Amino acid sequence: MREQSEEATIRTDFLVLGSGIAGLRASLGLARHGRVLVVTKDQPTESNTGYAQGGVAVALGPDADPGLHLTDTLEAGAGIVSAAAARVLVEEGPERIRELVSWGARFDREAGRFHFTREGAHSRNRVLHALGDATGWEMARSLLERAHRTEAVEVRSFACSIDLVLEGGRVVGCRFLADNAEATGETVVLARATLLATGGAGQVFAETTNPPVATGDGIAMALRAGADLLDLEFIQFHPTALAVVGAPRFLVSEAVRGEGAYLLNAAGERFVAELSPRDVVARAIYREARAGRGPVTLDLRHLDPENVRRRFPRIHATCQRYGIDVTRDPVPVTPAAHYVMGGVATDLHGRTSLPGLYAAGEVAGNGVHGANRLASNSLLEGLVFGARAAQAMAEDHPPPLATDRRGGGQAPSDPVQAARVRDEVRRTAWELLGLERSGDGLRGLVGSLEALRRETLATPADRGAAEARNLADVAWAMAVSALFREESRGGHFRTDFPEADDVRFRGHTLLHGGVPRLADVDVPLTPAVPC
Repeated sequence: MREQSEEATIRTDFLVLGSGIAGLRASLGLARHGRVLVVTKDQPTESNTGYAQGGVAVALGPDADPGLHLTDTLEAGAGIVSAAAARVLVEEGPERIRELVSWGARFDREAGRFHFTREGAHSRNRVLHALGDATGWEMARSLLERAHRTEAVEVRSFACSIDLVLEGGRVVGCRFLADNAEATGETVVLARATLLATGGAGQVFAETTNPPVATGDGIAMALRAGADLLDLEFIQFHPTALAVVGAPRFLVSEAVRGEGAYLLNAAGERFVAELSPRDVVARAIYREARAGRGPVTLDLRHLDPENVRRRFPRIHATCQRYGIDVTRDPVPVTPAAHYVMGGVATDLHGRTSLPGLYAAGEVAGNGVHGANRLASNSLLEGLVFGARAAQAMAEDHPPPLATDRRGGGQAPSDPVQAARVRDEVRRTAWELLGLERSGDGLRGLVGSLEALRRETLATPADRGAAEARNLADVAWAMAVSALFREESRGGHFRTDFPEADDVRFRGHTLLHGGVPRLADVDVPLTPAVPC
């Protein structure tokens, strides 16, 4: 029987929300400066980090050149990458990877040297990988093991964050719900500084490669607290998710195409350059299927079977589970929501527009990805900006915390309503906010999402209700941003404005107080003249 537990208040120096690569790297940096509490909604290994297959892009190879990595990142981002953020990424990335190796990360090697491969829009082989196609899992493992060995770091699992705690316009912590069979109730954690490292929001869409936990919790809480959001219209739809009835939309890594796999339509024809930027490939697959030339398949049959099995053991085993031998059978694939290029607007040290609140990793929007993330830059981003956020959190000097904070009560849980809201958001977002969008569709979507948001105003009493509220809030912010941007650029494609418009829209979309406006390319937190 579930009993209502009395609200508890916990105090710590630093609060980190999320146990992916950004949150764990930040917690290790913070451990030198005080007590760190890492809180995660599920088990610590359940995050987008663990599902990242292909690798981590870094200028460490024999022909390594951070300048070329910077150039590729800028070009992939379709004209609106923050050059300052990208320079930080490529220049500090090698040090962060070497550090991770010293902590026990086991990256693949050949003849004693790191083995690098290539993915879409890269001009060099600079994608480092681990255990074939389990790079994210291996990076998370090494970080989590080090965190467990670090006395100042405590990791708490199965606690669902519901809202940030504010005091005088400053974030001073977060409220959580117990998420177990024995009890319900709130716990309030107060901290000198709070880091959002909650990952992405792929579950906004009916088709996604993201795990069930990726419900945009950090973005939604920041929105409700009044923080600025950046570039939420730019969603990366990965071109190749496994498309088998009854199977999850399992990611078939871009590294497979990097090793030479072909994309074929129903007539057996190649129809796109396989290593083009992801938005180009994803829309090409979408259009082939829409024109009746699907299903599209990924063909590895011309590649060495033993090398395929060795290089992609996880992909090989998963496809085999659903009756496909990737060395002998074409693999049916479809685009699926994969990554949010924007997020909670930050500076280059993870500071948001709200004092006391920081963000790093996929939840953050610092302009480093622009309109289209360069493949395999995400894991590096988590390491680099997780470390930078920790530095800022330790150096900033907040006022003393309040002695106590109490919640405002909870509405009764209605699992049927939560499931209905969740399904409606995901269905309509996929239809109207997916690979191709239109003004009429977006206006209707904004209206329907506003109605769903009104249904979920009450403080949630369980994880299902909390996630439904967050999905509605994040989808609304995405739709408002997409409606504002009357052009097509990177991961955002408008059928009514199919061309890029540098005169009106070469900049970031800053959502301030729920109202979108244009921000400067290199200073995302500074608003430019509204369109």
